[in-house]
Amino acid sequence: MTRRWLVLAGGWMAVALAGCAGPSRNTLFQTSTIDALLAGVYDGDLSLRELRRHGNFGIGTFDDLDGEMVLLDGQFHQVRADGRVYSPDLDGETPFAAVCRFQPERQVAVPSGLDMEGVEQLLDREAAGQNWFAAIRMDGHFKMVRTRSVPAQSRPYPLLKDVAASQPVFTCKDIPGTIVGFRCPPYVVGVNVSGWHFHFISRDRSFGGHLLGFEVVTGMAQVDMLDRLVMQLPATKDFAGVDLSRDRQAELEGVEKEKK
Repeated sequence: MTRRWLVLAGGWMAVALAGCAGPSRNTLFQTSTIDALLAGVYDGDLSLRELRRHGNFGIGTFDDLDGEMVLLDGQFHQVRADGRVYSPDLDGETPFAAVCRFQPERQVAVPSGLDMEGVEQLLDREAAGQNWFAAIRMDGHFKMVRTRSVPAQSRPYPLLKDVAASQPVFTCKDIPGTIVGFRCPPYVVGVNVSGWHFHFISRDRSFGGHLLGFEVVTGMAQVDMLDRLVMQLPATKDFAGVDLSRDRQAELEGVEKEKK
C-alpha cells in the first residue's frame, strides 16, 4: 500500500506521496496519531531504523505496545513493563512516535525544588508561542522520579485506557538522568498529546519510562522550537478501519496523568 504523508508548515497543508524530501531543521516528524493508539492500533508500521532518519531525539512506543520509547542522542532505549531499559532491534517497528533533529535555541537553569507542574510552567515561559511545537531536553539530578510503562499486548488488542488501568508504576529517589519530551499546541487534539509529554531515562540507562512526576534537585533545560509538522500515516488495515471520529480526550487524560 502506498504510504501517505501529511505536511503542515507555515499555515499551509499538503498531502504528498512518500518519497518527498525528509524533514529538515525545526521539524517534528510523527508516525500515526495518539487517538489511533488510544483506540488500540498497536501494530508497528515504521522501523526504528527508518524513524531515526527523521530525528535523533524523541518519544513513542514499540510494536504491540511493548514499553516506552526514549530516543536520545540518536540511541533508542526501550523501557519495558519491568521498569528496566533495553536496547531494541533497529529492525523492530513502532506504531506511534514523534521525533526531531534536536538543535536547541536556548537553555535555562531549573531551580531546585520544582515539581513537574512547576517545570512545565517555567518551560511555557521560555518556549513562548503556544501555537508552535517545542522539544525539551532537561538534564539534571532529581530527588524523586515516578514513571510508568506498559506491557506488550496480544490480539484482540484492548483499548489503551484499559491497559493503563493496571500499568506498573515505579518510583526512584536520588537519581540523575534526562527528561525527553515535546509540547504540542492545542489544535493537535487527537493527533498528538496537547501540552507537555515527557519520558525519562536515567544517566546509567537502567531506569526510565513515561513521566508521571518528579522533583528537581538541579537541572538544566534546553528548548528547541519547531514550526513544521510532518506525519506519516500507517499503511495498516487496523489504522484504515479504526473509528477516529470519537472524542478521546477523557481517555487520554487518564492515560497520561497520574491518578490522584
